Amino acid sequence: MSGSENTPVSDLSTAPDRADDETGRHAIAAEILGETRATRIRLGSLESERANRVWWDADTEDYHRTHGEFLGVDTPEGEFVWCPEGLHEADVQLLGPVAGRDVLELGCGSAPCTRWLAGQGARAVGLDISAGMLQRGLAAMAASGRTVPLVQAGAENLPFADASFDIVCSAFGAVPFVADSGRVMREVARVLRPGGRWVFSVNHPMRWIFPDDPGEHGLIAMFPYFDRTPYVEVDPAGRPTYAEHHRTVGDRVRELVAAGLEVYDIVEPEWPDHLDREWGQWSPLRGSVFPGTAIFCSRKPR
Repeated sequence: MSGSENTPVSDLSTAPDRADDETGRHAIAAEILGETRATRIRLGSLESERANRVWWDADTEDYHRTHGEFLGVDTPEGEFVWCPEGLHEADVQLLGPVAGRDVLELGCGSAPCTRWLAGQGARAVGLDISAGMLQRGLAAMAASGRTVPLVQAGAENLPFADASFDIVCSAFGAVPFVADSGRVMREVARVLRPGGRWVFSVNHPMRWIFPDDPGEHGLIAMFPYFDRTPYVEVDPAGRPTYAEHHRTVGDRVRELVAAGLEVYDIVEPEWPDHLDREWGQWSPLRGSVFPGTAIFCSRKPR
């Protein structure tokens, strides 16, 4: 690790280590990766990309055991769920009409959203950095019979020609896990056709202030909103095994505008009354107090 790009800032003694949490949600990843600790260190693009490839490959089975049903991974048609609040694209139509459109999903994971888009008549392509997640998507497609092209690549360097897509989307994929999200916005603008939409959901930036705890402890503001140092988990040798990057709401808007895109909405889903499910740090308790998700909606000018 280079000293200039990977400088320790502070240990997060109050932040839960996901690989050792009490629910055992990440037991297989913990067995594969060994003991990890949470910290804040600065990572460059390659280090961050490697860490998240390692993590999502290791966590694929646990992730799907916990969240696969909610996301509709193994349903024949797939499903497009924007966030833990259960916002479905079929209901909100943030992407607009997709039939006959070329659509790219960034951070597709096992690709339930990509498959759902194809079922709506889109020419859909899924991209993800994790071979493990993509292999899980191939298994789901083999069982359902509905196939879509899947590409293994990072979002900072999209392997597509200019003006290839009418729509680019991401449901909690790619954007929070890259070191240079401004580059992602520029890459998306490059591959979009004039008039095309770029819509993505991320952990609401204000959540950075609070510990990752679905209970009352998660209501206590503890971390500076303006500290953009990534949350990182490292193994005993100090190698990063997971990285998540924070940007403020203003940062996101400026990145989009700097890429030549027009921001026309920021959606902050409210926690629905009927949903009593916890998803990691998301819970009815926290959702009743402040938002857990931000969905940024933008378009490329004609």
